[in-house]
Amino acid sequence: MVLLEDSRATVTPSTPDGPDDEPRAVVTRLPTSDRVFRGVARVAGSAVLGIMLLVGLFLSVQAWPAVRKAGWGFLTTQDWDTEGNHFGVAGVLVGTILIALVAITIALPLAIGTALYISEYAPRRIAPLLVNLVDLMAAVPSVVYGIWGFFLLQPHLLVVGNQGEGLPRWLTTYFGWIPLLSVDEYQPRDPEASASRLTSSTFIAGIVVAMMVTPIIASVMREVFAQAPPGEREGAYALGATKWGMIRSVVLPFGRGGMIGATMLGLGRALGETIGVVLIISIGFVIQPHILQNGGGSISALIASRYQESTAIGVAALMGAGLVLFAMTLVVNLLAGVIISRSRSGASSEA
Repeated sequence: MVLLEDSRATVTPSTPDGPDDEPRAVVTRLPTSDRVFRGVARVAGSAVLGIMLLVGLFLSVQAWPAVRKAGWGFLTTQDWDTEGNHFGVAGVLVGTILIALVAITIALPLAIGTALYISEYAPRRIAPLLVNLVDLMAAVPSVVYGIWGFFLLQPHLLVVGNQGEGLPRWLTTYFGWIPLLSVDEYQPRDPEASASRLTSSTFIAGIVVAMMVTPIIASVMREVFAQAPPGEREGAYALGATKWGMIRSVVLPFGRGGMIGATMLGLGRALGETIGVVLIISIGFVIQPHILQNGGGSISALIASRYQESTAIGVAALMGAGLVLFAMTLVVNLLAGVIISRSRSGASSEA
């Protein structure tokens, strides 16, 4: 018997019982450290899956009394009268999606620009400072962003004065022909138009949430961009590429999978954001597709604002809303996994 040893494993070819040209079975014996690490990793992965299953099971059991009464109407009803057995999450479900989409639309270009500047353009003396600042922004509590949005962003930057001068009014004035940017019963060119129609909107809540998710997305993207192969970078320069040409042909293709993963991570945070949305927006249960108009809401904000005053059936209905949010974020993460598996970081580049 021959033992072939290296630093990672012991390979023991078994002695053939037949002719010499028959294939021999090879048994790999891992070192103790590798076996321990594999066992710990397996237990950790199983624990995560188990916790997710327990959370889903808990929400399902707690929500069953309300879901049994409401049926499929729980997903289509635009009302929240738990005592009258007429309740559903249609309005806040649409609001959750719209707030998350507004947040990602604003956060994505900011995060990409921040990550590229830190990893590719910033002088080495100030790059660590910028990294720390971005990480610090990610650690700021969401209530601070909500207070900032309510007391500064909305009244002094976006909706200024009694007529509501600011970005929302400008958008609905020139792009109001787009249904998403129109405002019901509001004439933006009327000097007497009330600013109240433009406050506490999905758009403002989305901006606040975007400020929360931008640091998270930027941090992940920065780490991915920094791992682009130096050889391919130098090869692009050797072929005459400019700085932007190297980024476009090497860094961005290499980090495609990480960019998608970071975006989905930010989207998951945006879907579940609570306090920032509660402070900005007034919960409404009717589907509100106009993002610049007063009203809207999200599932997480609904749970936070109604939990204390709910009866037993109301708590069950809130658990049902939480189950819908849990399922939605799970679908988003599964979709992200499928997309990333087809677009691995570093799988291809144009250099």
